[in-house]
Amino acid sequence: MSKDYDASWESALTVVQEVQPPAIPEGAHAMTVVIDYPPGSAGAPPHKHPGGPAFGYMLEGEMLFELEGEPPRVIRAGEAFWEPGGDVIHYSDGNNRDDMRCRFTVTMLCVPGQPMLTIVDEPELAARRHLRVPAEPSTR
Repeated sequence: MSKDYDASWESALTVVQEVQPPAIPEGAHAMTVVIDYPPGSAGAPPHKHPGGPAFGYMLEGEMLFELEGEPPRVIRAGEAFWEPGGDVIHYSDGNNRDDMRCRFTVTMLCVPGQPMLTIVDEPELAARRHLRVPAEPSTR
């Protein structure tokens, strides 16, 4: 065997997430970002990713993650998450801890000419309140 590559390269891969995402819009491009919230940060306000799905991975800390139609849950360092994008409201991506920062990376599929993120206003939040799933007792 040649010394030009690592002979164990096939066992170096670990799958952290597999999903069947919704359709990817024609002409979409990918954007990868790193989000870094200080201890106790509430994160972004409720928003949507209109251009398509987003796939993330927690680098450190813990995030309180809540999507419309799902109960809030805690995502910890080393765990993956995703959201379908489109019309689904992303209620929470805040730091779940007040003693450490929270850092995660997200790859989003975006449509050129559309914002990657749009804030949801109070009237829409009120109109869709019935779609929000309450927190389970052990979330925080």
